[in-house]
Amino acid sequence: MTAPVTPPVGPRSLLRHPDFLKLWTAETISVFGTQITLLALPIVAATILNVSPFEFGLLATIEFLPFILLSLPAGVWVDRLRRRPILIIGDLGRAISLLSIPIAFALDGLTIWQLYIVGFINGCLTVFFDVAYQSYLPSIVERDQLVEGNSKLEITRSASQIAGPSLAGILIGLLRAPFAILLDAVSFLVSAAFVFWIRRPEPPIEPHDEATGPKPSMRKEIAIGLRYVVGHRWLRSIAATTGTSNFFGNVMGSILILFLVRERAFTAELLGFAFSIGSIGVLIAALVTSRLTKRLGVGRMLVLTSMGFSLSGLPIALAPDSLMFAAVAASGFLGGFCGVAWNINQVSLRQAITPPRMQGKMNATMRFIVWGTIPVGAIMGGILGGIIGLHNTIWVGAIGGLFAFIPVTLSSVREIVVMPKPAADGSAGGPAAAEAEDA
Repeated sequence: MTAPVTPPVGPRSLLRHPDFLKLWTAETISVFGTQITLLALPIVAATILNVSPFEFGLLATIEFLPFILLSLPAGVWVDRLRRRPILIIGDLGRAISLLSIPIAFALDGLTIWQLYIVGFINGCLTVFFDVAYQSYLPSIVERDQLVEGNSKLEITRSASQIAGPSLAGILIGLLRAPFAILLDAVSFLVSAAFVFWIRRPEPPIEPHDEATGPKPSMRKEIAIGLRYVVGHRWLRSIAATTGTSNFFGNVMGSILILFLVRERAFTAELLGFAFSIGSIGVLIAALVTSRLTKRLGVGRMLVLTSMGFSLSGLPIALAPDSLMFAAVAASGFLGGFCGVAWNINQVSLRQAITPPRMQGKMNATMRFIVWGTIPVGAIMGGILGGIIGLHNTIWVGAIGGLFAFIPVTLSSVREIVVMPKPAADGSAGGPAAAEAEDA
């Protein structure tokens, strides 16, 4: 009598994964707290400090600067060090910097210069935290759990974007903006505690082999990261699609509200309602992407979602006045759903195919490339809006965005069904990466 065949056991749900749950809890508390500061910091500048328009605009610029200046060096440091301490230091550092605001306000010593310093410090720490965070997840979960893990993390981010601003507004109204920021500082402290309690050890940092020569310099390691991304046919196609979408999306997005208010007579309430309806697509994508990816495969999901967000600008460009509200909501829903589903899969794919010692440099390089197009697109949108008009600029963004899906659709990414394994040697053409690299 033959023994019964035991069916293969699938991967355990991450809802029963204690270390992932700690990481997820830390992120949830942190991102909801961050919504308070995102709203409170400009309110402090505008209402309490009464800054000029130039000083007000400079605050957002200073907060974004670290993402351009530090992303590539951060990737090198994240690969040289353990990721969990970087996450803890990032949380504690941001908590301390934010605590300085209510203390200075209580002592009647708060100035715009302090907001600039806090914004810049928090931006620097966030760069390191974000690069380490994306690089740390593969140390916590298995390769075939990455999509589920990123989906759950995206649920948190999506929910914070939908509910966070309203909750932040209520708290700021109750506590005043400087003291509401205190809650965000506390959220970072709690986040650091949960990350500290994670028990799964990280893979050891591989020591430099002196027989191969001196330890590479920072510049050389940055170059290695750039070559890895640009030389990898999957990563470069993902970067090209995301960067193109970000560029033309910001050509359009930088003047969209101005267009809707001045030329389509949208009120603030109407804008908020339309954007809220559109943001529902973000939450739905976070909830269903894992199941859709299992059914359709990674490659098909990437191609289909890239086509979706490439088309998302057209409804607004095409709609007459009577249908503009519906067009804005539909555009937000389509772009939100496809953008989030795309991000979950492309981030998971990047994490799956990249060896541990390259995770930091890869994530930092990808962020530098695809985020670098954002300010360029925004500036271009503002220039075009003044030269050719707001509606024509909307058309430029919508038509340009139609080409975003081409790089990933023409690449072999479309053939991926399940998450592949990383290259054995971390190069763009490693011998164990035949399925993932150019021959």
